[in-house]
Amino acid sequence: MTLTRIGRYSKYIRPISIITDMLIIITLSTCLFKGLNFNVNNYTAYLLLSWSAVAFFSKFYHVYRFTTLIEISTKITRQQIIFFLLAIAYFPFTSQAIFNQWIILCFFVLSTLSIALAKFLLFYLLKEYRLITGSNNRKTIIIGHSNQAVELKKLFDSRTDYGYQFLGYFSDKKEGPEIKGKFEDVKPYVVDNNVDEVYCSLHDLSNEKLKDLVGFMYENNRTLKFIPDTKAIFSKNLKIDYYELFPVLSLKNSVLNEPEVQFIKRLFDLVFSLIIIVCFLSWVVPIISLLIKLESKGPIFFKQGRPGINQEEFICYKFRSMYVNDTSENETKRNDPRITKIGQFLRKTSLDELPQFFNVLLGDMSIVGPRPQLWIHNNAYRNKIKKYFVRLSVKPGITGLAQVSGHRGEINNEKDMENRIKYDVFYIENWSLFLDLKIIFQTIVNILMGDKKAF
Repeated sequence: MTLTRIGRYSKYIRPISIITDMLIIITLSTCLFKGLNFNVNNYTAYLLLSWSAVAFFSKFYHVYRFTTLIEISTKITRQQIIFFLLAIAYFPFTSQAIFNQWIILCFFVLSTLSIALAKFLLFYLLKEYRLITGSNNRKTIIIGHSNQAVELKKLFDSRTDYGYQFLGYFSDKKEGPEIKGKFEDVKPYVVDNNVDEVYCSLHDLSNEKLKDLVGFMYENNRTLKFIPDTKAIFSKNLKIDYYELFPVLSLKNSVLNEPEVQFIKRLFDLVFSLIIIVCFLSWVVPIISLLIKLESKGPIFFKQGRPGINQEEFICYKFRSMYVNDTSENETKRNDPRITKIGQFLRKTSLDELPQFFNVLLGDMSIVGPRPQLWIHNNAYRNKIKKYFVRLSVKPGITGLAQVSGHRGEINNEKDMENRIKYDVFYIENWSLFLDLKIIFQTIVNILMGDKKAF
């Protein structure tokens, strides 16, 4: 089951833009500074780091299909000015480099022109691509038939370069050829037709219907936007966008959906997992492998399919802690007779999870995230518990907020799973690198102190 649908090539646009800008900086730096008496490679690395930091905090790459040329120009100007100041700031802190204001100025002018040209060219090509092919259009419906809803539909029709495919209205108050159904028909229509974005006219919905719609769209990882009026909104995660002069409120996705944040989290995962593998697993794995083999026959590693991001199955690795059996899909119970003696120690200390650092290295998992469930639990609870699908919108983790908060081990009832989901969703909605570090630290403390639910 696919939780969301995006344009076929949309996910590549921002990485292409980032890589292009980086190549421009590298090329200009190499060409302009090679004759100066200082380490060009170090300075280029500093420039790339400075550019990335400024771009991240200024949201330089947050450009959407409805972003205007004026907004793009403003972003470029702000980015380049701060970047230029940081480029100059390097020289007072190195004794080798001789400051040449003309070369720096030349670098600034050429980089500004080159990056601006690349941005506007990409913007223009994407617009033409949408107009000619229509293959990257986002399927869109509008709930309600207020004057504002009709005006938004007209805007979609007139600005085909925005790349929206309008499928129809849903309204309890009106009928007509463009009315696809009533409010009760929205949910199945969204799923059956892979609708990307739903625009909701607040004028046409009661508060109860609005809350129900927000929950459905959030759980199914679809984009929900509001055509505002005077009613109260039931979510704090809102932002306002302007399609020309037309205001639209959007229900924001988790910060973990932002490419820059995904890059930072992935980089952290790679560095952390490599350190653990090289410095710890390189000598721990042979010792544990020998102990496992001495006690029982069978493989050293236990491999099991688990639901990952968007329910795509991946192979999860663990040290084998049980005698070989045909009931591996059954959940482990306290004093489970299938567990070996060395397995009891591995599970009590969570050392059986160490091979999952290879899963992190492969990109199937993250260091911190919702723990991957057994398929039997995933299938049993995914349609029962509200917001269950939210946890499937990010990579599963070796450790997570639910686990360090006391919600690990055996699942006896629906309440046990609800508690895990509550913490998983909180983590996704409130992610920060500091929170990841805090969870890792708490995991280490729990291992050293002992966790009664680890068995």
